[in-house]
Amino acid sequence: MQPPKISNRFRRKAGRKAVEARQERAEVKDQVTNGKLFFFDLFSDTRKSISRMKLVDLLQSVPGIGKVRAELILERTKISPSRRIGGVGRRQLELLRQEFLLMKNSPKTGKLLVVSGPSGVGKSTITNHLRSDNRFWISVSVTTRPIRPGEKDGESYHFVTGEKFAEMVTNNEFLEWAEFAGARYGTPKTPAFEALSNGKNVILEIELNGARQVRKNSKDAIFIFIEPPNWEELKIRLINRGTESEHSTQARLDSAKEELSAAAEFDYVVVNHEVERSVSELVSLALR
Repeated sequence: MQPPKISNRFRRKAGRKAVEARQERAEVKDQVTNGKLFFFDLFSDTRKSISRMKLVDLLQSVPGIGKVRAELILERTKISPSRRIGGVGRRQLELLRQEFLLMKNSPKTGKLLVVSGPSGVGKSTITNHLRSDNRFWISVSVTTRPIRPGEKDGESYHFVTGEKFAEMVTNNEFLEWAEFAGARYGTPKTPAFEALSNGKNVILEIELNGARQVRKNSKDAIFIFIEPPNWEELKIRLINRGTESEHSTQARLDSAKEELSAAAEFDYVVVNHEVERSVSELVSLALR
């Protein structure tokens, strides 16, 4: 038995309804942003177009929340990012009210700064200078690469097995993750969101592919690229590290050429002539 044919008239009518629903949702979000509508009033709204609106989209339209805080609220309340307004239960609604109360008494959300650049350019050296500055919080990445001499688990990186990393990916525990030089690196989501919510300026020191992932998902982040004074100096720094095999060093040099060509994708470029000057530039960009 063949399915019934849908007439052109029916299609046009359905198309008009879809457009009207999108317009209605856009108007509601604008009204919430401008303070003309209260967020919690929409949970008793009987319009179908509103009940089908995603909770995360509505949260992001609330003044003072935005994408980062919206994701943190969903994480804390254990509400799925795909949940729609009409599917929010009484218990979940109560948890949302508690989050709004906490938000009223919490500091202004901090800024998310993404610092990237080729290996050996001095990213870690620059960001480590800010660990003692209480205006900043430096994210500690998770990695599958072997620990190097002098590194400490939980300070330099969180060192995990490939199996554990895969489990964290499955559980959506990363803000971003990428593979680089034969190892995987990822930024844990929850601690970064909590630091932002507490008013800290969060610094993610990550590779190019990771930065591109964050760019897609965090429109308010500030992207800073660290450049070497010249190619020869970068090459000398990588070779003189002495922490990796010749093959691994060559892989990093090959990647560095590609990464340097991506500097134009970033909001700001800092040339690392001197560490102290680069740290000062980074602080200035964060606090402007």
